[in-house]
Amino acid sequence: MDEEIINDLNDELEGAIEEGQSMLRNEELQERLEELKTETELLIRKHPIKSVLAGAVTGYLLARLLK
Repeated sequence: MDEEIINDLNDELEGAIEEGQSMLRNEELQERLEELKTETELLIRKHPIKSVLAGAVTGYLLARLLK
């Protein structure tokens, strides 16, 4: 019976550790996405005409591919 209690506690502990690791990964992902967003905004502000042209070309090509 004591072994069963220990096994149950180990299972709960493993679940808590996995959940904590998952939350940490999500925070790291959110930070990386925020950095990527900032870098993209800066690039667009630095080259606005090229950004608009790139968006227009991408839109045109997607429209042609999805027709």
